[in-house]
Amino acid sequence: MKHVLALSGGKDSTCLAIAMKERHPEIDMEYICTPTGNEFPEVFDHLSRMEQILGKPITRLGIGKDLLELIDEMGMLPNFRARWCTRMLKIEPAIEYMQSLPAGSLLYVGLRADEEERDGIYGDDVKSVFPFMVWGGGIKEVVKFLFDRGVCVPERTDCAVCYHQRIIEWRNCWRDHPEQFWAGAAIEQ
Repeated sequence: MKHVLALSGGKDSTCLAIAMKERHPEIDMEYICTPTGNEFPEVFDHLSRMEQILGKPITRLGIGKDLLELIDEMGMLPNFRARWCTRMLKIEPAIEYMQSLPAGSLLYVGLRADEEERDGIYGDDVKSVFPFMVWGGGIKEVVKFLFDRGVCVPERTDCAVCYHQRIIEWRNCWRDHPEQFWAGAAIEQ
């Protein structure tokens, strides 16, 4: 049986990874992430820092194609009606990886206690554990935990050209990463 923690690089999974290491050092945790190939460089800088904090490598899973290649292959942009990007680039690789492990392996997921309306995204295919639900940790506790340890999480850990961004995030992309902004604009055309 293996213990695997899904680490996106966002505040919740970052907090969970550090908290599990602090609270349960006896667990031989393995860390995975599922990059889409369209993240900002600071996400990978953060994951490198997390490898140092955790003292272990983070296994990057993928399907051999990135978001932009899939957009071209599928001939469509992901959108709120067809959010195939998350399923294909994040969920399915994680499920496939977990199914390759010995029976009874657990996937630790950073759903917070204040996210009762959300279910784990892996369904019945993977046995998931939600420590924040047991500990009672919400967004305030996550932010305080990271602040107390001096851990900074990138402002955006999702795709650089995600359709689900707010206008301010698009502006920040344009300001801070113009090459990715204009690549996204070209895809829209």
